[in-house]
Amino acid sequence: MKMKLNSLFLETFVARGYLHQCSDLEGLDALAARQPITAYVGYDCTAPSLHVGHLISIMMLRLLQQTGHKPIVLIGGGTTRVGDPTGKDESRPLLTDDQIAANISSIRNVFGKFLIFGDGPTDAIMVNNADWLDRLNYIGFLRDFGTHFTINRMLTMDSVKLRLEREQPLTFLEFNYMLLQAYDFLELNRKYGCHLQMGGSDQWGNIVNGVELGRRADAAALYGLTTPLLTLASGKKMGKSESGAVWLNGDMLGPYEYWQYWRNVEDADVGRFLRLFTELPLDEIARLEKLQGQELNEAKKILATQATAMAHGAEQAQQAAETARKTFEEGALSDGLPELVIAQNEFSSGLAVSELLRRSGLCASGGEARRLIKNRGVRINDRLVENELAALNPADFSNGAIKLSAGRKKHVLVRAG
Repeated sequence: MKMKLNSLFLETFVARGYLHQCSDLEGLDALAARQPITAYVGYDCTAPSLHVGHLISIMMLRLLQQTGHKPIVLIGGGTTRVGDPTGKDESRPLLTDDQIAANISSIRNVFGKFLIFGDGPTDAIMVNNADWLDRLNYIGFLRDFGTHFTINRMLTMDSVKLRLEREQPLTFLEFNYMLLQAYDFLELNRKYGCHLQMGGSDQWGNIVNGVELGRRADAAALYGLTTPLLTLASGKKMGKSESGAVWLNGDMLGPYEYWQYWRNVEDADVGRFLRLFTELPLDEIARLEKLQGQELNEAKKILATQATAMAHGAEQAQQAAETARKTFEEGALSDGLPELVIAQNEFSSGLAVSELLRRSGLCASGGEARRLIKNRGVRINDRLVENELAALNPADFSNGAIKLSAGRKKHVLVRAG
């Protein structure tokens, strides 16, 4: 990146490693240096919580606000009914209106931990595209905006090409998604003066469609900005852990498990993630990422605590860090560990350790659990379990709970209820 940037927003955006593509970097930089701009990111409501894969776009909105601009969180109450085909081999399951409403209610509170909402010039606002998409007259919409899109170009979009190349069906409903997303951008520009859409690089085609629609329909100067689609150094997609999605909602993934996700990132990802997911000064990050061996673990703990503080608050982050310290450094039972409560009567004739591993989520199946025991990877209260058929009974809970460990880093407290 050699171009000299004049806006604090883009200068910081680039320095921290967010930039992948921009439709007109020079024009956007001039606009952001001249006046506060309004920008948005859209979130469809396909689950009760967003996950870590969404976090980079939330951090983009946070950076935008902290450098003097106005963020819009666009909730896709309308587009969720259609389903974004981007990156999908097959159609998403269609959700009912009640399911979408429940998901919206569940995810909306996450944004308040990262953004300041209100009525001020740079305060964030949250809008729902169902407010305008539900009112569209379909024939009128096609007449007014369908002429700005060609099938030729739409067939070049990655989301379409992927399905066609793999001979998977792409429904006409999904084919319309890119028109609706482009219309969202036009509507937000008309109603809120929004000039920028941000998102992951997989959304580039949809974003450019919106930029083009604004130019063709209203002669509006709109801009698109994307980040790299994040993968771990190993090549795995970010947002998943061995036990499932890394949710942002605390009722779906507790602060301790969230802290552990960041603590266990690969060595090669530490510097990059410190830049993207914390607000530590860049010179401090440069120092931390140079650490080697055991010292690099301290940088990972800093990453975990900083990231957890943003999502769950400083107190919960410190408690998670202390739980980890007691668990790993002192080998003690800690009330901060995730818990599994089993009815007392289930232990009366013995309950297999492999079944506990499966129920706790430490292993995906009983077979995987037995293999882990066979490979000497399971401990109870830090004592090795050597028998694949080992079972627990009420006498094992004389202290009220046991610590069940899969490998060195995954632990759960099992209580007899």
